[in-house]
Amino acid sequence: MTRKKFLKRLLQLSAVGALPFLYSWQIEPFWVEFVKRKLPIKNLPEELEGKTLMQISDLHVGNRFDWNFLIESFEKAKEYNPDFVMYTGDYVNHGTPEDHKNLEKVMAKAVYGKLGTFGILGNHDYGKNWKDLGSSEEIYQILKNNGITMLKNEQTESHGLNIIGFDDLWSPNFDPMKVMKDYNPEKANLVLCHNPDVCDKDVWNGYQGWILSGHTHGGQCRIPGVITPILPVENRKYVSGEIDLEDGRMLYINRALGHSYQVRFMVRPEITVFKLTQT
Repeated sequence: MTRKKFLKRLLQLSAVGALPFLYSWQIEPFWVEFVKRKLPIKNLPEELEGKTLMQISDLHVGNRFDWNFLIESFEKAKEYNPDFVMYTGDYVNHGTPEDHKNLEKVMAKAVYGKLGTFGILGNHDYGKNWKDLGSSEEIYQILKNNGITMLKNEQTESHGLNIIGFDDLWSPNFDPMKVMKDYNPEKANLVLCHNPDVCDKDVWNGYQGWILSGHTHGGQCRIPGVITPILPVENRKYVSGEIDLEDGRMLYINRALGHSYQVRFMVRPEITVFKLTQT
């Protein structure tokens, strides 16, 4: 092989090798997928049959990617005209004053449900070491001021749907039994819980129904059926999508709209669009 042919082949191989890197850096992180599925809820009122419930999780507003992508995704989400919207935590990446300022800009364009909009906090909302209560309160107020009903180990009923919201597992305020000790199993209940590892804790008091989580980002990069190298959970089964917990509870893990780092491979950012149905 001549030197000229060798250099040409080397250039070709380099270009081919760069394609996956460019795709995972510049394309997939900004290629949002609207995942559509049914959400069967026990005791669901007839008037809520067929209504749309949207889950948006893990915005991670910060300096690691262009957060204007979030606003663009919100505009696309509004086309679904959701009846309910659930935000399931991690609105910022670091909890700095700059993050808070930028979060205000993002949430000024937030998606709202016609019947109600609800949210819970995630671990990143508690800043450094997940213990910054000042950051969590600032984020709580930003969301509340933008019309989102925030739940911190609390429950509230909206048009016959009872939404139960846990504070984050890694936060100083994690206290799910505060609400689970007296929830009513005869209602149409839905739990919002940022970290799916809570599913393995003894805090459920016989609850049977759906749990909507985030936190994992689906691993951000994975080869399905082969490897998911980075998962911030103890239970490695908690990756993404629907998981039957085999005790009457069903878990859904959203793959996140934002990202901790601007890289995704075979794990597109997600907004979930549920259709409420009766069981």
